[in-house]
Amino acid sequence: MKLLLVTDAWHPQVNGVVTTLVELVDGLRQRGHEVEVIDPSGFRRFACPGYREIELAWRPGAEVARRIDAAGADAIHIATEGPLGGAARRHCLRRGLAFTTAFHTRFPDILAKALRVPSSWSYAWFRRFHDASSGVMVPSEGMRQELEARGFRHLRSWSHGVDLRLFTPVAGSEFDLPRPIFLYVGRVSYEKNLEAFLRLDLPGSKLVYGVGPVEATLRRQYPQVHWRGVVPRRALPAIYSAADVFVFPSRSETFGLVMLEAMACGTPVAAYPVAGPLDVVGDSRGGVLHEDLCTAALRALELPRAGARARAQQFDWSSVCDQFIDLLVPSELQQQPGLDHQRVEFRVGLDGGATERRQAAAGGGLEEELLHVDEQAQRR
Repeated sequence: MKLLLVTDAWHPQVNGVVTTLVELVDGLRQRGHEVEVIDPSGFRRFACPGYREIELAWRPGAEVARRIDAAGADAIHIATEGPLGGAARRHCLRRGLAFTTAFHTRFPDILAKALRVPSSWSYAWFRRFHDASSGVMVPSEGMRQELEARGFRHLRSWSHGVDLRLFTPVAGSEFDLPRPIFLYVGRVSYEKNLEAFLRLDLPGSKLVYGVGPVEATLRRQYPQVHWRGVVPRRALPAIYSAADVFVFPSRSETFGLVMLEAMACGTPVAAYPVAGPLDVVGDSRGGVLHEDLCTAALRALELPRAGARARAQQFDWSSVCDQFIDLLVPSELQQQPGLDHQRVEFRVGLDGGATERRQAAAGGGLEEELLHVDEQAQRR
């Protein structure tokens, strides 16, 4: 199989979406599949408003169209809703190509906090973006239910995984700080609700690894916190292993990959009982979920580290890759008249050969249907 992956999130960006997509591409290639990635590096770029460290492609439409046509891919996956994702979506609709999408990030909530854009407006736009997709991959059941309640269609659950070879307990890891150590790793940005952690009255020390648009402000407000910036990914297992509890204060995550990384290193998680933590931690021995984050953090201190590692081992990347493959659709479905593109299962064998199992359905051609869906969405 040849997959064309279109993403606005890629190296050198540092975030959970990039990590997930890189791991996915590696896993697919190890299975013998060909993966072509359209990412911002091949385009003129501009800084994302509010996130200057993130560069987005500038007016990529013509080049994206050319690369989609030249790729001749068996399946097309649009991973993000930025300029590249939007250009790919438009061209696929013009050409009658089927594609899948993913909802990785709650941008409507970020825009509401960062730019005060009403979240209802943003969710309407994102709903329109994904409405023409043959399947919208969502990383947690809690997030799927939330999007369904907001009118999103064609939602498909696709969990994420963790590299259990890299993220493993590192013996002898220590911080030269008063214990217990409460750790946060991630972006220091509006949507992460980081102050909910920083203002907790906890014993020992608080550490923050990461950068972002509100970092300077929070550093001034919380000078007693140990701010460590960004470190190479290979350094993270020792950092996680040296902490006593990983505190995850966000209430607006689709998944929360850093929780898996921490648990894989044997560090229990403290978080709110909301979408993301409910799916990653749940009622396992990997952490404590509580509406009082301080209570969660203190109770997590009592958990055995082996329980956290055991929970993370349930999120193996091998099964995640298999699940992703199962959710793909053939890009050239319009060549099969009378097929309902929402009800086609596209299974790709490990040998790279593709087989399709179809169910008959009434209706016109796919291109006509997709354009009709898009016109309807624009009138909402």
